[in-house]
Amino acid sequence: MIRWSQQCIPTLKESPQDAEIPSHQFMLRAGLIRKLAGGLYTFLPLGLRALRKVERIVREEMDRAGALEILMPALHPREIWDRTGRYDVLHDVMFKISDRQDRELVLGPTHEEIVTDLVAREISSYRQLPRNFYQIQTKFRDEIRPRFGLMRAKEFIMKDAYSFDVDSEAADISYQAMYDAYVQIFERCGLRTKIVEADTGAMGGQSSHEFMVLADAGEDGLVECDSCSYAANLERAEAAVPPPPAFDQADEPVTAVDTPGARTIAEVATFLDAEPARMIKTLIYRADEEWLAVLLPGDREVNDIKLARAVGASELTLANDEEVAKVTGAPVGFAGPVGLTGVRRIADQRLQGYRGAITGANRADQHLLHVDMARDVGDVIYADIALARDGDGCPRCEGTLREKRGIEVGHVFKLGTKYSEKLGALYLDAEGQQHPAVMGCYGIGVTRTLQAVIEQRHDKDGIIWPVGLAPYLVEILVISVKHEPSVQAAEQLGLALKAQDIDVLFDDRDERPGVKFKDADLLGLPVRVCIGEKSLARGVVEIKCRATGRMVECAPEDAVPQIVELLSAAP
Repeated sequence: MIRWSQQCIPTLKESPQDAEIPSHQFMLRAGLIRKLAGGLYTFLPLGLRALRKVERIVREEMDRAGALEILMPALHPREIWDRTGRYDVLHDVMFKISDRQDRELVLGPTHEEIVTDLVAREISSYRQLPRNFYQIQTKFRDEIRPRFGLMRAKEFIMKDAYSFDVDSEAADISYQAMYDAYVQIFERCGLRTKIVEADTGAMGGQSSHEFMVLADAGEDGLVECDSCSYAANLERAEAAVPPPPAFDQADEPVTAVDTPGARTIAEVATFLDAEPARMIKTLIYRADEEWLAVLLPGDREVNDIKLARAVGASELTLANDEEVAKVTGAPVGFAGPVGLTGVRRIADQRLQGYRGAITGANRADQHLLHVDMARDVGDVIYADIALARDGDGCPRCEGTLREKRGIEVGHVFKLGTKYSEKLGALYLDAEGQQHPAVMGCYGIGVTRTLQAVIEQRHDKDGIIWPVGLAPYLVEILVISVKHEPSVQAAEQLGLALKAQDIDVLFDDRDERPGVKFKDADLLGLPVRVCIGEKSLARGVVEIKCRATGRMVECAPEDAVPQIVELLSAAP
């Protein structure tokens, strides 16, 4: 039993001004963490106890799935990142330093290169595969805007695992094992997660899934179908393509009209008394070394990740005002696909079959009416390049997509051979033929998971810890430490609970009862036992479950089985 007076639990009555979301506020107010600087946090004793419980759950499930724990350096030579080309890709988020010999080093934001180099040195035969290595280690990323406490920090703890297999079929088995392990990890952490299809991003590879915690404060957007199991983050999400709308005067020839000063979709729609969906929005991009005209319905937004994938571009940049004028001959707001030359055109698939549309005329203060995509635009590539949104049709069934916000806590990737080929992680098969190992990688934000639990499990008064992560399972609160029988009853109960391997925090402070009760709700341990002079005079102690609010009164000698029952039933 730990006494509050001997712990370091610096609770706060008010939330710090820079704490924007509930989980960040409660972690600070409950004395779990303290801010050193933007994106840098110290874990205080109770916060560290909870963090270690997350790590323990992760380790147990990784070990159960057959992964082998290792620990790799956090400091990496630049050269290994150059070999995969990711030094340039991740340049902006890397912390870069030099040693006394002026050798360039980076603090690891992730470890695909390092583990693949290890396997290239240590594994050479199919008999040594499959293998899955994992670690729990600190990562470093130079976030532009650290925010939301541990959600977007410059230094954080991650569990990263990497599987190596002989072929894609075997790699799928490893991927599924990690997928299933993640389901177990988050369930044991008391989290309700949504698994969504995701883009592979800078990791590369064939496909991936994110484990998202639905929360209003989530930084990531996602859509899920209201009828089937389809769900995807906004970077990846698809949507059913409806038939093209039937606009009035669709068969009329293209006509130029003056639209003085009307640049935006909203301004043009108002000026011409037309719905935004009738507009063809034309955006000019630089895709690697060529100009690209990107066409969408006026009420849709471009998805840059889908666009880059559709045109095979490694670098995609929206043109500035001067570049737009150079490519189209008109100021920003008046670009259009009709008559536009010297530029490749790609249109969102929703525009296929559009007739009677409105678009810029590539002349200042003019737009074109009655545009027919097939008749007037000519050579164009159609692809899914628009962001999916709430109300779109599901691509898998007849249902409707609903937009949500979420916190990414885990991500699993099928990497293929991208890293093994570049870093020489090769093996010999039974016939002596050499092949690159097929890889997968699997990440869990350990510190982020801890905060996500609090974001999902709190009320207006404080944290509601799940049993699996609570710093202590039971808080014993004595109304007055000057009442000796209450203190004796608390100590006896604490010893009895310790004998049952139940961690106990004893609030032995000489504080007003109101302060203790507020701190108990703020800290949010699963069960609170209140012992006071009046209740003891009636021969009872009061036991309360934080999650359900259920209150039980019983004799002190009967408290342990009641507490065990409440803990076993706590959500």
